[in-house]
Amino acid sequence: MNKLYLKVLLIFVSLSGIAQENINKNKFRQLNEELPTPNVYRTAAGMPGHQYYQQQADYVIDLVLDDKKQRIYGEETVTYYNNSPDALPYLWIQLDQNVRAKDSDSKKISTSKMSDDISFQRLEKMMNDFDGGFKIEYVKDNEGNDLTTMVNKTMMRINMDKALQPGEKFSFKVKWWYNINNRMEIGGRSGYEYFKEEDNYLYTIAQFYPRMAVYNDVEGWQNKQFLGRGEFTLPFGNYKVSITAPDDHIVASTGELQNVDEVLTETQKERLEKAKNSDEPMMIVNEKEARKNEKKKSNSEKTWVFHADNVRDFAFASSRKFIWDAMGVKLGDQTVMAMSYYPKEGNPLWEQYSTKAVAHTLRSYSNTTFDYPYPVAISVNAASIGMEYPMICFNYGRPEEDGTYTERLKYGVISVIIHEVGHNFFPMIVNSDERQWTWMDEGLNTFCQYLAEKEWDVDYPSRRGPAYKIVDYMKGNKENITPIMTNSESVIQFGNNAYGKPATALNILRETIMGRELFDYAFKQYATHWMFKHPTPADFFRIMEDASAVDLDWFWRGWFFTTDHVDIAIDKVKWYRLDSKNPDVEFPKKKADLEEQEEFIGDVRNEVNRPNTVVEQDPTTKDFYNTHDPFNVTSVDREEYEEYVSSLDDKEKKQLKFDKNIYEIQFSSPGGLVMPIILEFTFVDNSTEKIHIPAEIWKMNYKNVSKLFIFEKELKEINLDPNLETADVDRSNNYWPPRIEKNRFTLFKEKQMQRENEMQRAKRAK
Repeated sequence: MNKLYLKVLLIFVSLSGIAQENINKNKFRQLNEELPTPNVYRTAAGMPGHQYYQQQADYVIDLVLDDKKQRIYGEETVTYYNNSPDALPYLWIQLDQNVRAKDSDSKKISTSKMSDDISFQRLEKMMNDFDGGFKIEYVKDNEGNDLTTMVNKTMMRINMDKALQPGEKFSFKVKWWYNINNRMEIGGRSGYEYFKEEDNYLYTIAQFYPRMAVYNDVEGWQNKQFLGRGEFTLPFGNYKVSITAPDDHIVASTGELQNVDEVLTETQKERLEKAKNSDEPMMIVNEKEARKNEKKKSNSEKTWVFHADNVRDFAFASSRKFIWDAMGVKLGDQTVMAMSYYPKEGNPLWEQYSTKAVAHTLRSYSNTTFDYPYPVAISVNAASIGMEYPMICFNYGRPEEDGTYTERLKYGVISVIIHEVGHNFFPMIVNSDERQWTWMDEGLNTFCQYLAEKEWDVDYPSRRGPAYKIVDYMKGNKENITPIMTNSESVIQFGNNAYGKPATALNILRETIMGRELFDYAFKQYATHWMFKHPTPADFFRIMEDASAVDLDWFWRGWFFTTDHVDIAIDKVKWYRLDSKNPDVEFPKKKADLEEQEEFIGDVRNEVNRPNTVVEQDPTTKDFYNTHDPFNVTSVDREEYEEYVSSLDDKEKKQLKFDKNIYEIQFSSPGGLVMPIILEFTFVDNSTEKIHIPAEIWKMNYKNVSKLFIFEKELKEINLDPNLETADVDRSNNYWPPRIEKNRFTLFKEKQMQRENEMQRAKRAK
């Protein structure tokens, strides 16, 4: 190879590398390289394309809840519609209960440590060998022929004799059973709670049936294994589910009850009918009746039949302990039944707040997105965590045995109900892929939850949403932080990453970057265009820009694709005033400036020796300069000024009268996450002015920028991000002049006494 050519090639490669490095450092480069190419299925505007498709799976399910053995027995007929343009040689089924099989990967991959002291509960959980996996008895076609299947952990493949062609449908039958897990001992989204005093059970049941996986244009089959954290990706369909339970149980479920006359008493039916037009929750089964019911046990059974159209999943709850209340909520042209089911242990909290919180959530979210389209929305009290399904959710929160509770528990109960009912919108209707992108349902839902909480009470103590609440997470050790755009199973600090940070990002977009009007319109466009469909992150990013005319690529990149944090600093402030050259104006100013300068320590101490200096003791050593006042205005000074002014044209003379204050402020962004610069200026007369500078000020240099500000008045103080809008992690560098931060410390004993809640203290004080 020619040496000269080689040298030129090496130089070119080197320069290309430098150019690429500079591009990669540009915080405002477009997201094209990260996002998939738009196509006929998903447009560049973030909307479904003209050839968008999605599959459908309909279910007819017969279930038996065995209250003696704590088992579910089921048979189902699944009808799968291939609406894709592809021939499908096999179908994938999700077997999520296999996460509780003895040989589950979830057990194998969970990390653990041993300590010198360990609780009985933890030891019991470590030793637990519960087998809750599906026991599949058969998989058959409609003619009763066995189908060839292969089970791979939490997934099952049905091998088709011939490929399912576009436009065709295929029906098959599955029979199965499994052991229900004790949620209180080994946890879980679904399971039972045992009440030892009465020998009663409260069942909250989900993931109880083999479910079709999603097939779409983005990934083909979404058959990523269920490891426990990444939730569920499911197609829409219609359900008819018959649930056989002890006949003294009350059953709450996805869908509408079809056989009211067979399972409810005349009194219950009358109450339910009245509740439809009630502005307050009405008791269908009151506490007195529930207490009476839980003391007896029937050996008989009855079957509850529910039907649900266009849902992606199905869940139910069953217990003889249930109190049941309901009220109608007017939304558009329909009345939605908001309902709650809870044991007496949930009162008085649940009777006072649950159904009202359900109703409020439906109204708030409908205003933010679209009118809630389903006929019911149910909140069920379970002792642990919260979990969501179409039209029904399971929520924690119970008061003390004496009926008192902490303020934190009260708001915790309301918040979890708002959050889990809100999941009807994301992802039950706007059906994102939870197995891959937790933030698309949890983050968006947490944002809407924050809006609903503030509509419940403007002083509501929301945990997540405001920018300042994410600061501690954002400034944390980057080794323990992952980008939002991380698969669910690999996310570190799950709550902050998937719930808090995206909710905060959306709040910042709404309040600071876009403004409420632009944001609210774009967010509603996303929700309405993707309701009952399967959006991806790219669809959300694109439609928010397309509907608002705001370029947000820099924002998505910084907040969703990196672990950078916000830290904008005021590095230096320079003050400039025009030198008018008028000695009568400028000389006094210069003299005042000189007098305001700090004195050197040596000069201060040498003042003591002033009488002993040569100049003081020998007057002959003094001359003109020892007594001359350089700030004394003379006729010569004035003549020179007049001569200078006469040399100027009219425009220059006008500019010479410029009597404003110019401030040069130098900023830096050590956190790396660029954001708008929001400044509040306080002047010497204590008046204020707020200026919002868009984030694009950093477009050429994301580390350092400077800007000039011109004011009539003299500045007294500058406050950067005065309303805590940007999640700036270090506010000590946000002030000019710098401020001293106040802190307090607390003394406490090593062992704290168990404190009463405020309600108990108030009772004792009477």
